[in-house]
Amino acid sequence: MDHHYHHLTPPPSPMENTAAGTSSKPPTTASTPNSRLASGAPSSRHSATPSHASATTSAPTPASRTVYSDRFIPSRTGSNLALFDLAPSPSPSHDAAPSGPASSSGSAPATSPYCALLRAALFGPDTPDRVASSATACSSSSSAGASAVGTPATGNIFRFKAEVPRNAKRALFSGEDEEDALFPGIFTTRGAGPRKIPRSPYKVLDAPALQDDFYLNLVDWSSHNVLAVGLGNCVYLWNACSSKVTKLCDLGVDDNVCSVGWAQRGTHLAVGTNQGKVQIWDATRCKRIRTMESHRMRVGALAWSSSLLSSGSRDKSILHHDIRAQEDYVSKLTGHKSEVCGLKWSYDNRQLASGGNDNRLFVWNPHSVQPVLKYTEHTAAVKAIAWSPHLHGLLASGGGTADRCIRFWNTTTNTHLSCVDTGSQVCNLVWSKNVNELVSTHGYSQNQIIVWRYPTMSKLATLTGHTYRVLYLAISPDGQVNHSYWCW
Repeated sequence: MDHHYHHLTPPPSPMENTAAGTSSKPPTTASTPNSRLASGAPSSRHSATPSHASATTSAPTPASRTVYSDRFIPSRTGSNLALFDLAPSPSPSHDAAPSGPASSSGSAPATSPYCALLRAALFGPDTPDRVASSATACSSSSSAGASAVGTPATGNIFRFKAEVPRNAKRALFSGEDEEDALFPGIFTTRGAGPRKIPRSPYKVLDAPALQDDFYLNLVDWSSHNVLAVGLGNCVYLWNACSSKVTKLCDLGVDDNVCSVGWAQRGTHLAVGTNQGKVQIWDATRCKRIRTMESHRMRVGALAWSSSLLSSGSRDKSILHHDIRAQEDYVSKLTGHKSEVCGLKWSYDNRQLASGGNDNRLFVWNPHSVQPVLKYTEHTAAVKAIAWSPHLHGLLASGGGTADRCIRFWNTTTNTHLSCVDTGSQVCNLVWSKNVNELVSTHGYSQNQIIVWRYPTMSKLATLTGHTYRVLYLAISPDGQVNHSYWCW
């Protein structure tokens, strides 16, 4: 622990002052690395020579009041203010430091590529003439050292330019990378050519007894990088870090797994069964902690929102289960006319989207028991649902074999944005967590996986090789690599 003290030296008596004309060294004071020494000039009453002092008497000069503090205020003398078209503030002559590269404390020269990039990022792309004139101004300003303050060449350096918001908006809604739109030619993330996506899987897991049922959701990936897969009447956990496989539960011969869903913390897994049960399992201890029997038919869809678990069933209802409450469910949502097969909470947990075998897509708020938004444009079952993590209120949905379309909705304004015909059954949709891209998996008749760039919906990659429908999809918690997408 650092200790800071105030050292006070009492003023000397008049007899301790030096005689007139006698010179002495100023007092030496110590400093600490974390302290800035603040010492004032000796007071006139200490430096004056009293009339009754002896001419031959010599005494040490009294120490001034020394204050040690924990605040460090750096000197701006050597700062390269010319980078922002500003001249340094005038300083007293005894504190002035020589200007030039040697006195800038290692800062980059004003004409260096780093300065040009930083200036373009802060003030917008420069024309060649402006860059040259700015570089000249920087050089002359830097050589001026501690001259008087000049007028900034560009005015207010933090003034927003009109093109910045417009470019930012264009980047989000035109499919460009935001950095490329704001600073063209400066930031290059993908190189000269398009990003390459591997066409072959980096790992293949054997999944026997995986049910071939479009309306089920049997794969989910936790925030702890553990993949849960429902196989028949069992649930298995695969640790992506260690490749260890653990059998979480066995429902017995009389029941089957119809859905799995991880809580946000990644420690608890919800399991929906064919008998209408919803079980909560502690994955770290492989122990079941609760069973809720509220649905009358199989539970094919699950979605978490903090401590609230939503379940969708073939009995056409959606139930909200608060795992902190004693009741099996706290509210019941009705509106679908057939099995609920898709269920997703938005990233801010303010909206719940549900899709059903009645070709309907509904949006609910946390307190409604009837849908607040209804979309009926799909012509087949809506299982594929995905909320964008990049734009608030952007919802994507995909239809079954008779529909084959991916549709986009703005739930904030209640508008239908666009529609893309994929040519085959849409089984799953997942947004990339890092870039504005969408992954879709398909069934009849092409069984492909497509990576789309939103909003242009241009195809970045089409992955083939599956001989059956790609019914289940999950993305890794980091969402950064191409092998993040697991498909069966």
